[in-house]
Amino acid sequence: MNVPAFLFDAVLLWSALGAAALALAGAAWRVDWKTLTPGRANAWAGATVLTLLMWTLSGGFKPGLSFHLLGAALMTLLMGPWLALLALAAVLAGATAMGAGSWLAIGLNWWTMVAVPVGVAGTGLWLAHRLLPANLFVYVFVNAFLAGGASYFAASLAGVTVLGLAGAYEAEYLLADALPFYFLLSWSEAFTTGLLTAVLVVYRPHWVSTFDDDRYLKDPEG
Repeated sequence: MNVPAFLFDAVLLWSALGAAALALAGAAWRVDWKTLTPGRANAWAGATVLTLLMWTLSGGFKPGLSFHLLGAALMTLLMGPWLALLALAAVLAGATAMGAGSWLAIGLNWWTMVAVPVGVAGTGLWLAHRLLPANLFVYVFVNAFLAGGASYFAASLAGVTVLGLAGAYEAEYLLADALPFYFLLSWSEAFTTGLLTAVLVVYRPHWVSTFDDDRYLKDPEG
């Protein structure tokens, strides 16, 4: 959800923007730019553009309560969490330039629509890597399907919480009327992320930086 600036205090908006800029600088420092080969860079640029197009296909019923698929979990699997934070920041900037949000609120929107879902997807990937068996089913079902739905709902919950704390809407309305819509859409996010991930690891596994053939396709008896 793209929250509009007029619902929030200017101090909060500028603070969120400054914190987002610092976080993005840290993410850029953490990216292993040596792995960004021309072929992979082109694939990731294409994924960024397609995600921007997906963000433009949005609907809504009140200011700050719009809805569209995020693609955060898929971008995290494709690029890793640090580069995903940067790529989705570009997506958010593009969507804002197209009139889907407020420039002053872009920092707050980045935290709710980018940092939270990428954080959930990245944490899920880290936990699955350490606690679950290394096979293709775990990668697609847990890291893509389940993490995709969880990341979307977490972003929605973060947005609803911000709107509630700002007093933009009554908490009862947000919980009873708005949040159920986002819960239902989280299943669409989960299905889309799982399907696209399954297709990519079969046909273009070299585009998926977090997928390792030796780890997920190895013979368990080998």
